[in-house]
Amino acid sequence: MNLPSLEEFHQDFLQTILSDSQSREISKAESFFEKVCEQLISSADLTKNYANANYYKKGIRVDGFDYDEERKILSLLVSQFFQTEEKIETLTNKHIDDKFKQLKTFYQKCIEEGFYHEMEETAESYDMAYQICQKSKERAIEKVKLVILTDGKATRNLKELPDNILHNTPIEFRVIDISYLYKIYLSQNESGVFEVETDFPCLAVSTTSDEYQSYLSVISGNELVRIYDNFGQKLFEQNVRTFLQFRGSVNKGLRNTIEYNPTMFFAYNNGITATATRVDLKDNRIKKIHNLQIVNGGQTTSAIYAAFKNLKQDVSDISVQIKLSVMKKPEEHHDFVSKVSEYANTQNKINKSDFFSNSPFHKEFKEYSKRVWVPTIDGSQHRTKWFYERVRGEYLNEQAYLTPSEKRQFQLECPKKQVLDKTFLSKSENTWEQKPHIVSKGAQYSFAEYAKTTTEKCEKNSLTITENYFRDSICRVILFKNVERMISNADWYNGGFRAQIVTYSIAYLAYLINQNNKFLNFKLIWEEQSIPPKLEINLEQITKLIHEKIISPPPGSANIAQWCKQEGCWNEIKKIEFNVDLDDLLIEQEEYESLKKESKKEKKLDSGIEIQTFIVQLPSDKKNKLLEYYKKNENLSSKDSDILTKWCENKLKLPSEKQSKILYSLYQTAISDGLPL
Repeated sequence: MNLPSLEEFHQDFLQTILSDSQSREISKAESFFEKVCEQLISSADLTKNYANANYYKKGIRVDGFDYDEERKILSLLVSQFFQTEEKIETLTNKHIDDKFKQLKTFYQKCIEEGFYHEMEETAESYDMAYQICQKSKERAIEKVKLVILTDGKATRNLKELPDNILHNTPIEFRVIDISYLYKIYLSQNESGVFEVETDFPCLAVSTTSDEYQSYLSVISGNELVRIYDNFGQKLFEQNVRTFLQFRGSVNKGLRNTIEYNPTMFFAYNNGITATATRVDLKDNRIKKIHNLQIVNGGQTTSAIYAAFKNLKQDVSDISVQIKLSVMKKPEEHHDFVSKVSEYANTQNKINKSDFFSNSPFHKEFKEYSKRVWVPTIDGSQHRTKWFYERVRGEYLNEQAYLTPSEKRQFQLECPKKQVLDKTFLSKSENTWEQKPHIVSKGAQYSFAEYAKTTTEKCEKNSLTITENYFRDSICRVILFKNVERMISNADWYNGGFRAQIVTYSIAYLAYLINQNNKFLNFKLIWEEQSIPPKLEINLEQITKLIHEKIISPPPGSANIAQWCKQEGCWNEIKKIEFNVDLDDLLIEQEEYESLKKESKKEKKLDSGIEIQTFIVQLPSDKKNKLLEYYKKNENLSSKDSDILTKWCENKLKLPSEKQSKILYSLYQTAISDGLPL
């Protein structure tokens, strides 16, 4: 794959920020911070507990925080957003010193009793300061990371950032610049992003495979603790649960062996299965592992770590066996890791939803995104598509081999504002499924829930993901973004908890419609690519009601952010009385079921021989109408035009399956454009 350079990545990243800020009507700095944190969660640099929470005061600035419950690490984050597209700015030593000083001052004030009382209780910063104060009092902070996020590049003269000690707590300083973000991008598309220094004895396993080389090794409990302490969740394949706590029988067995019989751990435990992109060897010992991923043995690792950290047990006598497989083709590492992970995880029951990245759902949703055109709006002469990005960086990768003119054409067909990733999709879908308390827990919790429910639906019915489902899902994304903009511009909104207001407002709307056994006619949103005025009027009233409700949690609730994560909050929201006025935007259940049935029938046709049969049997008069229609369509690619012309002129007697799908897509697009066929 011809991956983009750092400079190209930087330009694309800033274009993403610009598009996101415009479509959601938030500041570019806010969009930048959110996008970077999303990437850091995907690379496991941050956990599911990450949250935005701005606090600015003279000498103090913080943009968000994260708390790793297992390792008891608090991270405080601040951004330095240059937003210069022409060049990559330099993050100077002065920038770095000032930002770290601001974060350090904030932390010092938070651990002092009562600092959070100086803030508005309805502000997200209140929740942040309150949680830090409580964690400090509970002695639940064993390390503090002060992190600067920037679209610039750290100066080459960057001074050493040695760890510090503050109130007996280690302080670690870290800069996440554009080079590091680029490495994350490369790790998801080609090479590793981190290296693990080791010193293991190893035995190379003889194999004739040209895909991988395996090694057998052994690691001590202390060494495993050290590695996990340094890298945390970065070590684990993202689709698999890493630690189920000491609840199942397997975990109780681990705990008992660690505590009472550590020297027998090697004999009793299955050990660890891991992958890497490369290893450095010397004298039959592994000295360095590139991009280490533990795909089976997460419980083993976390159990040893928890025994050492939480129970203060000696783990030096524990030995753990490792089977390490190294890919010979780094570009195939992602798929290899997923497959090894899926087949290796048999020690505990693993749900299929834990391997959602391998689900047929993504392939089907992606196929629809490739062939379903968006209706033209506002007099535009260009037809566009929504680009579904299953893996971060796909949008940029698609353009890697294109000429400048082809790249411009691609960006016209798939504009930045219509790039959709799976995390955002999960938020909008869970919201419409009336799970705002799940969405309020964060993007990763939301995605896990969506993976679970979607997997269950697909298992029950393989025709679940239809073209109609795709269109409706896009409409729910449009609805979500519209409500985000609406709240940002509302005269009653003074900042804070926008994400919670958005998800609860839309979920409440879905609840009201559902209570009347009606369904929102998403076709009206699809045709305009925006929400109808009447729906907007209702939502303006609903969002204000929701805001007033959630900023006044019941007595005894810790704070607003935590209250919104509870199902009890959703139950209270459902008690709000509101007469929704949307009759002409709704459809009856009978019509809704009919649309679903028709869509599933179309999907059956969408597979192979059915499509070929349909195309071959299409009458000549309809073929001629189709040809005449597309002769006027300047956006049709030369390849599609050639196939259509040959078919209509009977020069293509029996189109192949691929050609038939192209012809069928052109047929469906023409019908959706209003051509009578």
